[in-house]
Amino acid sequence: MVTIVLGSQWGDEGKGKITDMLSQQATLCCRAAGGHNAGHTIVHKSVTYDFHILPSGLVSPACVNLIGAGTVFHVPSFFKELASLEEKGLTTAGERIFVADRAHVCFDLHSVVDGLEEAGLGGRKVGTTGKGIGPCYSDKAARRGVRVGEILDEEVFERKLRALEKSYRLRFGDLAYDVEEEIARFKEYRARLKPYVVDQLEFLQKHESSPNTLVEGANALMLDLDHGTYPFVTSSSTGLGGAVQALALNPMSIKSVIGVVKAYTTRVGSGPFPSEQLNADGDKLQSVGREFGVTTGRRRRCGWLDLVLCRYSHAINHYTALNLTKLDVLDDFEEIKVGVAYILPDGKRTTGTFPADASVVEKIQVEYVTLPGWKCSTMGVTRYEDLPPNARAYIEFIERELGGVPVKWIGTGPAREHMIARD
Repeated sequence: MVTIVLGSQWGDEGKGKITDMLSQQATLCCRAAGGHNAGHTIVHKSVTYDFHILPSGLVSPACVNLIGAGTVFHVPSFFKELASLEEKGLTTAGERIFVADRAHVCFDLHSVVDGLEEAGLGGRKVGTTGKGIGPCYSDKAARRGVRVGEILDEEVFERKLRALEKSYRLRFGDLAYDVEEEIARFKEYRARLKPYVVDQLEFLQKHESSPNTLVEGANALMLDLDHGTYPFVTSSSTGLGGAVQALALNPMSIKSVIGVVKAYTTRVGSGPFPSEQLNADGDKLQSVGREFGVTTGRRRRCGWLDLVLCRYSHAINHYTALNLTKLDVLDDFEEIKVGVAYILPDGKRTTGTFPADASVVEKIQVEYVTLPGWKCSTMGVTRYEDLPPNARAYIEFIERELGGVPVKWIGTGPAREHMIARD
């Protein structure tokens, strides 16, 4: 049976902890989309791991891991991240990680192009991580990309990479990039990479009797190419549909879809953010929550929990349960606001959909409900009944507003054990 963990907001919800916890029982853990722009921090047995391209199921010594066909794959980052995990004691990680031969190769060339494309947008920058993810997916869609399996055919690989570099030079002129240097690096990578490359369908058929498969989402629904705040989105399908497509999942095998919701809202980079707080509350959420991006180190924008956004996310991803993270960050607030409706520029009130037009979203007025804070520490609490009454009221308010989707897990601190699991 399959469990899928998905970000429900703009990413950075803290998906790493729940995926770490669930991976302890998983026999197979898969990444479906995104690349080394993703970031999960896991604190396991007092050791901190930062995951980017690798699935966090590698923390569990019994879990086999797959980087799926819908991802974009940066080979140097793969080897660097794998070496880091092995240095921290995960000595069998290299024996338990595989990559689909249909995944697309993210080159250093793509990172150079990413910077040029962002610079060309001027004041309307998307706010990418600069890792080359967008240009790589663009090449995939334009049918000129290089797949992981093609790395193993030296002649085909070099011909396609040189053609790609030539097309970008025709577009941008001079590039701060040497194609021959990248080709030379891949001469070394080719033999090293071969043991990790698999035919995804054969691999998954081999593991189809796996009793517990975990699919780990990257980014989040509001960064989805179709359903997010376009154009301020990533370049892949980050929701439920993307996971099914990228991994060829049997929908009937899906046991649960877990939406990870931060107890407030954050966003990295540009784009509309209706509940953002450009005031002392936002600054407090940012400092107490230590809100800096795992991948980029950029300061995250912060605001109150937006339940209109969460209802929209639920309507697309069909969550069966929620993991509410970072509840402890709200411990010292006298009052806590929650966005429950939008007032659109034409005066219409909406509670469950998110406008497609970014210029409309920028003019939204958020209708808030104010709830009392609890003004005491929830750090490290592991039993629901030990939470302060107002903290429980906050959680139960969220459940009611989201149509009864249960908040099954509640994060109360950075460590893996700082988690409440409700029956």
